[in-house]
Amino acid sequence: MFNSQIGGGDAHSISVRGHDLVNDLFNRDFIDVLALELLGQFPTPELKRMLNLFLVSATDHGLTPSALSARLTLHGAPESMQGALAAGLLGAGSRFLGVIEYSARFLRDALPQQDSYTDEELRHFAQECVKANKAVKRKIPGVGHPIHVDGDPRCERMFEIARDCGFYGNYSRFAVELAAAAARQSGRKIPLNATGAKGAIVLDMGLTPELGKALTMIGRSVGLMAHIIEEQQHPIGQKVWDMASGA
Repeated sequence: MFNSQIGGGDAHSISVRGHDLVNDLFNRDFIDVLALELLGQFPTPELKRMLNLFLVSATDHGLTPSALSARLTLHGAPESMQGALAAGLLGAGSRFLGVIEYSARFLRDALPQQDSYTDEELRHFAQECVKANKAVKRKIPGVGHPIHVDGDPRCERMFEIARDCGFYGNYSRFAVELAAAAARQSGRKIPLNATGAKGAIVLDMGLTPELGKALTMIGRSVGLMAHIIEEQQHPIGQKVWDMASGA
C-alpha cells in the first residue's frame, strides 16, 4: 500500500494534512494552506508575513529567460498552457530564478553553526570567505547586481520585515558582511542582491535552501501565467523567433 501524510479523500470528504478541505480550509486563506502543505502546520502571523514576502517578491521580473521560455513554448503549442508554465519553471537554476537555493547553501556551508556571533567575528569570517573564493575565481551567489550597483532596494526592505518578524539572524548579518567584504577587496561597489538576502533569511527562518527555491517557483508561477495569458492576447513569440532567426 502507498500512502501520503499530505492529503487524501473518500467518497464523502477530502482532507489535507488531517484538515477537512471543505469545512475547514475553505475558511482559510492561501498562505495558511501553503504553510500547512509545505511545513505541516498553520503559520504564526510573523511566519505568514514572511511567506507572503517571498511569494510576492518572486512573482515577476519582466521578460526573463523563464518568461520567454513560457511564451515561446505557448507559441509552438498554443493548446498547452501547462506546458508553457512548465517550460518557464524548468530553467530555475544557478543563474536565474533558482539562485536563492544556491545562495542559502553557500551561506550555510560558509558559516559554522553556533548560537551567536559578534559583528567582528562575522566580519572576519566574511573576509576570509571572500578571499578564499576569489583565489579560486568562484563567484559568491547572491552578491553583486548589474543594475542596482549602489544597493538593491529590495534587500533593505526585506531585512526590515525580517527584523520585525524576528527572523533577522546570523545568516542575514553574515550576508551583509560578505557583500561588504567583497566590495573592500575589489575596490568597487558590490551590493548584496535580493537572492542573497532571501537565501540568508530562509536559513534564519529555519527553512531549507530547497524550501526557499520552492517558494520562489510558487511565486513565479503567478507571473509566468500572466505572461502566458498576455501571450495569448498580445503575442510576441513570432517576433522573438524572427529576431533570433534574422528574419
